[in-house]
Amino acid sequence: MRNNVLSYLVTTAMEVPDKVAFSGEKSSLTFRQLWDGSRSAATTLIRDGYDHEPILIFMEKSPEEICAFFGVITAGCYYVPIDEEMPASRIDLIIDNCKPRAVIFDDSTAEKLESLSFTGAKIHYKDLVATPADGDLIAERMDKALDIDPIYIVFTSGSTGVPKGVVACHRSVIDYVEQLSEVVGFTRDTVFGNQSPLYFDACLKELYPTIMFGATTHLIPKQLFMQPKNLVEYLNEKKVNTICWVVSALTMISAFKTFDLVKPEFLHTVCFGSEVFPKKQYRLWREALPEAQFINLYGPTEATGMSCYFRCDRELTEEEPIPIGRPFDNTQVLLLDENNQLAKDGEPGEICLRGTCVTLGYYNNPEKTAESFVQNPLNHNYPEIIYRTGDMGYYNEHHELVFASRKDYQIKHMGHRIELGEIEADVAKVEGIKICACTYQREKDKIILHYVGDMDEKELTKSLKAMLPRYMLPAKTHRMDEMCFTPNGKIDRKRLEKEFS
Repeated sequence: MRNNVLSYLVTTAMEVPDKVAFSGEKSSLTFRQLWDGSRSAATTLIRDGYDHEPILIFMEKSPEEICAFFGVITAGCYYVPIDEEMPASRIDLIIDNCKPRAVIFDDSTAEKLESLSFTGAKIHYKDLVATPADGDLIAERMDKALDIDPIYIVFTSGSTGVPKGVVACHRSVIDYVEQLSEVVGFTRDTVFGNQSPLYFDACLKELYPTIMFGATTHLIPKQLFMQPKNLVEYLNEKKVNTICWVVSALTMISAFKTFDLVKPEFLHTVCFGSEVFPKKQYRLWREALPEAQFINLYGPTEATGMSCYFRCDRELTEEEPIPIGRPFDNTQVLLLDENNQLAKDGEPGEICLRGTCVTLGYYNNPEKTAESFVQNPLNHNYPEIIYRTGDMGYYNEHHELVFASRKDYQIKHMGHRIELGEIEADVAKVEGIKICACTYQREKDKIILHYVGDMDEKELTKSLKAMLPRYMLPAKTHRMDEMCFTPNGKIDRKRLEKEFS
């Protein structure tokens, strides 16, 4: 029985020591180099007195940053990855929340680090891995490891403007990796093309299967996601056969007709998630890669980033949204209505999750933890924590779970309850619309549509009048040159609301 994710790396480093594990724009690390670097880093941290505590990782996206992650874990601590482009004021909020005693940095972040409020130890990555590894010291520390020990803290945006740190443990990540790998079919021949930032939990889909199977992950340069043709050529050059991307990254390729110029030659697995895949763009991908497997993955950060999947192996009708399917083994979905009872078939309810996937809660934030990590209302006999996602869903006629909308995207307008996601789904069907999002101005009771596409506002409004009931029509439409995205690749609705209020 595994109680620490490092057991994957230890085994793989012995079996394929000289195979490249992670490759970036400037460097790459083999499994031997990764494990040796992790052991050296752990020796440094243990000797300096760090144990079972958060360590900030403030580095550019690189194989070395991943090595720092594993070094922190080997030392019995948990890593807190920070976006190096995040405003200093927001980083200071994270520092104030988790109060780390040490930060690991590199040359690219050294200058910005000096502008932060951090007063603890500042350890340069080169110094971290310069210490000769002490096997006895590491073995003693790892012998104390439990599967409920934290492995990382990932910070998400909070409704109050203060980031919330989600704490995941080894047990959840081990369950995650093994369930995902079983469904998708990762092997030693898997070549990942990583899109997700390393401070976002979506990168788990590549990081941990890589060390589990001895696969290879290429960290795709960020700028390529603004150059769709060059991006596909990069995938071909690196012989990438598996991607696990947010929907916006996929639609950027298909919406700009990249497949008319070049197609991925080696891609046989496309996993997607984070948002609803517009059906038009989904079909373009299926037409370009008719033999590939497509899997819709669903899961919030608070459930280790993954809880449900839908293998796209049946024809979907034009009106049918892509389901999120069924829960992974060892995970249960409770679809609860307003009375905390199970919703009836076909009726909407809040998606609530139980199982090993549920994380430990929000770091140093008992109030927010108590709001979302709650006692299972269907169980009155013993303590059992479930996570309330805030996502609304329902079961279709195939008994597949379908995501409907965020609970907070549901509005009351002109006497009608409206899902903003439903409007977006209809707008996405209009020819010439590349990407769209709806926001709602509560004070003025107005629905605002933001979109990128070839059609002007008047033409689009005319088309929508033929598609939507009057009470669902946007009061205003804003045509944009490009959509606003969060660092995680999701549409930045808060920014849209602020800029167009």
